[in-house]
Amino acid sequence: MRQKVTVVGAGNVGATAAQEIARRDYADVVLVDIKENFPQGKALDINQASAVLGYEPNVVGSNGYEESESSDVVVVTAGLPRSPGMSRDDLVQTNEKIVGSVTEAVIEGSPDAILIVVSNPLDAMCHVAKATSGWPKERVFGMAGILDTARFSTFISWETGASVKDVTAMVLGGHGDQMVPVVSATTVGGIPLTKLVDGGKIDAMVERTRKGGGEIVNLLGTSAWYAPGAAAAQMVDAVCLDEKRVLPCTAYLEGEYGIDGLYMGVPVKIGKAGVEEIVELDLSDGERSELEQSAAAVREVVGVLARAS
Repeated sequence: MRQKVTVVGAGNVGATAAQEIARRDYADVVLVDIKENFPQGKALDINQASAVLGYEPNVVGSNGYEESESSDVVVVTAGLPRSPGMSRDDLVQTNEKIVGSVTEAVIEGSPDAILIVVSNPLDAMCHVAKATSGWPKERVFGMAGILDTARFSTFISWETGASVKDVTAMVLGGHGDQMVPVVSATTVGGIPLTKLVDGGKIDAMVERTRKGGGEIVNLLGTSAWYAPGAAAAQMVDAVCLDEKRVLPCTAYLEGEYGIDGLYMGVPVKIGKAGVEEIVELDLSDGERSELEQSAAAVREVVGVLARAS
């Protein structure tokens, strides 16, 4: 029996995620958006691509949530994208309302789903989704670390001339300028990055990774969508196929890494039940300090939500 995945938000990220999920061919996909005819058109286009790419056309576009009922996974991409000069933090209050209303709508018809948040500012929106749904932390988590790690891995591949498939990297922390690329755990073909690239170039790659989203916003005039959509689809795979993948995701911490009561990017094992385990890495003192600074920055953004309410 095919599973059902709902993607809320038919913009660039949502539509990319929907197509990537459809191409896996294990689930029917419902694409929801409030803009009339928009999700229906995106769904039709994705369905027609199936004849070329070889998957079954089972994508439905909808302006309501009836079609999404009994979803196994719901991916929330709805919200305003960043524009040039805008930080993720600027989006907090506007996207809080959007993510809150979307969460209320989807949980009514899919009370047993896993909820994956993609909307920015990611860490804060996870708090909104968890508070609104009342669901346990295992079933509400966010996409960020996979995207940030993909950016770091790409830069490493370019710098070393190695295949990106041979790069093993991990980026922790908040999904913002204070994210923490874990250099001590980064290898290329099993060789530590520090043995292949000098410190100055590593620092440059770390900084570019931290500013990676802003770099694309400045180039395109809006947020990225190909890599974020693919990253969201990878998380859906891990849940629907019960893969037990260890992936960097935004999860609710209760003492892990010395952080309590906060959504942060950390390695987690993802399977059918959602977040099944939080994996604690052996960080260097410097990396642990950076993670604490990142946590402080996330608390400040989450504090905006508290003050607004």
